[in-house]
Amino acid sequence: MPDNLEKFTCLKRDIAKINIDPLQRGGILTPAAREALLEWGDGYSICDFCAGMLDRITNPPVEEFVHAVLPEFLGTDEVRVTHGARESKFAAMHALCEKGDWVVMDGNAHYTTVLAAERAGLKIEYVPSSKEPDYAITAEGYVQAIERAYEHKGNVSMAVLTYPDGNYGNLADAGAISGACHDYGVPLLLNGAYSVGRMPVNARELGADIIVASGHKSMAASGPVGLLGASEEYAKTIFRLSPTKKNKEVELLGCTVRGAPLLTLMASFPAVVERIRHWPEEVEKARAFSAEMEKLGMKQLGDRPHNHDLMFFLAENLFEISQKAKKGRYFLYRDLKERGISGIKPGLTRQFKLSTFGLSKEEMDEVIRAFDEIINSYENQ
Repeated sequence: MPDNLEKFTCLKRDIAKINIDPLQRGGILTPAAREALLEWGDGYSICDFCAGMLDRITNPPVEEFVHAVLPEFLGTDEVRVTHGARESKFAAMHALCEKGDWVVMDGNAHYTTVLAAERAGLKIEYVPSSKEPDYAITAEGYVQAIERAYEHKGNVSMAVLTYPDGNYGNLADAGAISGACHDYGVPLLLNGAYSVGRMPVNARELGADIIVASGHKSMAASGPVGLLGASEEYAKTIFRLSPTKKNKEVELLGCTVRGAPLLTLMASFPAVVERIRHWPEEVEKARAFSAEMEKLGMKQLGDRPHNHDLMFFLAENLFEISQKAKKGRYFLYRDLKERGISGIKPGLTRQFKLSTFGLSKEEMDEVIRAFDEIINSYENQ
């Protein structure tokens, strides 16, 4: 065994005052969730109360949360808690698609959607986005992709829409896309990893047959934790019981999250429901922030006007600075960190994404001021 094991016992985070990472803005725990994290942090802590089915635990009220609250929240007939959005996508694909089938997905899809399809043995037909600067996804694109897949003599058993996508924060017309897919008898899976928990999302109203969510990205949970919801037609197959282990659902391997991630998801849920009511304010904040960034010489790509807190910026002026700065392409990360701001990945200058979700006006002003100071400090050298 190594001699220096103490390094594993002092695990501290170097936390900046303001974090603008899209992965983390929606996952910041509420005070109630932090209490739940301590209370339920022991491994398998919830299993003391389980009679064999995780989602049927009544104390704490997991059964009510999973079978009553979450279906209404997501607009589906059935919901289960999973280890994350990627696990949810794979479970749905593995249950509903036959190996060798085709799945149609948007060109902005997250890499985990691709991996889930590959793991399920599926072939992929992409819906290409439009070119810079909007990178839009359309219903007509889904029609063309489905027809291309059928031309390959294959069966199209699922379509996936990333809502919004994790690069540009674009919110495609989910209703039109679901309608186009249903015209061909293809169910639509909505990847709501960056939407469920931040903004109003109702699968039934959008025409989605299956929806997945990420608790640690967008629902103020410690994670990894996610949700998988489905309409009755597809839930029967996705959540089918084992013929040998009578009370275990096959695709979920019986039980999923068995402790703190689930309890933090539950503890944060009332605050999540409340913050969704303020989504129009979040959109206005994002648009105002984008306008200020563009005054500094950067360009926001994607939907305009923008409809989400996740934004992608092209910054040729910052890239030019990186060519002569002593810190090279790492100057932006380090200079922001010196000003108490994190979230831009080290080494990115020409293009990067960020989120304003949950930031106050004062915090957004501080971020803008930091970018302004950094740009001016190098331009005046």
